Amino acid sequence: MNLRKRKMQIPALIWMLQLLNVAKGPDSTSVLRFKRSDPAGSGCQVGCATCSLLNGCLSCKPRFFFHLELDGIQQRGTCMSSCPRGHYGMRSPHISTCIKCKVDCASCFSENFCTRCHPGHFLFRGKCESSCPNGLTANAALRECTECPEGCELCVGRSNCTRCRADMYLLHGQCNHTCPKGFEPDVQLMQCMPQVHCEVGEWTSWGQCVRKQNTTVHRRGEETRTRQILHFPSASGDPCPHISEIRKCATKKKQKSRSE
Repeated sequence: MNLRKRKMQIPALIWMLQLLNVAKGPDSTSVLRFKRSDPAGSGCQVGCATCSLLNGCLSCKPRFFFHLELDGIQQRGTCMSSCPRGHYGMRSPHISTCIKCKVDCASCFSENFCTRCHPGHFLFRGKCESSCPNGLTANAALRECTECPEGCELCVGRSNCTRCRADMYLLHGQCNHTCPKGFEPDVQLMQCMPQVHCEVGEWTSWGQCVRKQNTTVHRRGEETRTRQILHFPSASGDPCPHISEIRKCATKKKQKSRSE
């Protein structure tokens, strides 16, 4: 008998054992007796064809799957329209059952086809692998082996890169050898960052005319005005213009006091 046939018979065997009780016969020997079951509609859960108070569902209505759930230390039968996560449905003429997926599968379509893996494993052609083959990236978020864009080491989906090769720069989910116009490379983050040009504010009013100490010209002085830098430029951005200006001016003649 091959392994697949054995797996198909195990749920049916468990189901049969749920129907039996061990009792004492007249001569004190142990005998197996069928448990009393109630027909559907008298306390049975939805989907049950027959049930018992102690063991839950004993048989299911058509198109429902029989599944054993752990209730404390006891197993109870339930009938479900679809199998819970980590199980797949196996239909047969006698009883349709939920069978547990393989150990490394979080969910599966059948015995040999996983649809999602546990953390640390990656889905590839219906199987959960500990690593991905050459040319594919182990995507930890999706738990899948994904085909990334050219030059990409890590991606989410086939068109959204999150980390590029060591000699390339990331921009908008794509890897570039050089950054396009308007962007500049950040060698620490290995990303194309927008260029930032210097931005300055408005000029202040001209200051007071101050006479130069070393000048010999009567009433000759200088006045100054300034402006602030609002945004400093990035490495490749336009540099800042001068932020102070000085121009010549004539100092005001001091008025003589009335006492003179």
